[in-house]
Amino acid sequence: MLHRMSPNIVLVACASKKLTKAAPAKDIYQSTLFLKSRAWAEAATHPWFILSAKYGLVPPDKIISPYDLTLNTKDKTYRQAWSVQVLSALKIVVPPPHNLIFLAGRKYREGLIPNAELDGYTCEIPMRGLGIGKQLQWLSRNSGDRDQLV
Repeated sequence: MLHRMSPNIVLVACASKKLTKAAPAKDIYQSTLFLKSRAWAEAATHPWFILSAKYGLVPPDKIISPYDLTLNTKDKTYRQAWSVQVLSALKIVVPPPHNLIFLAGRKYREGLIPNAELDGYTCEIPMRGLGIGKQLQWLSRNSGDRDQLV
């Protein structure tokens, strides 16, 4: 079940496959995983944001330009600084207590979750430990179900 004590916010990781021109963030990322994660977030009707390696916390309708950057190739120091920036932005737009639902890989959440929890957020990782294929299956299976994570 989704966390009911505080409102849910979905955080979706960016993707390397992008449009070649500026567009709303929700439209710029073109990977199947991103598109299915977006569909899940929108079907769940929770507010959602994109975790962008370049831009940090991005509202879906914000116009951004394509870029070539991923946290997966950055060192821990870089990822920690990125996490501090994202958490600062998050606290402004959705202050705790909120339940953060991460549809993002380990390197996008490892610095965020411990500090978010210290700040009063609760965190869920519904697809933790699943490979890409299993994540796609999970998202397909669950996108129409607004009340269940599994």
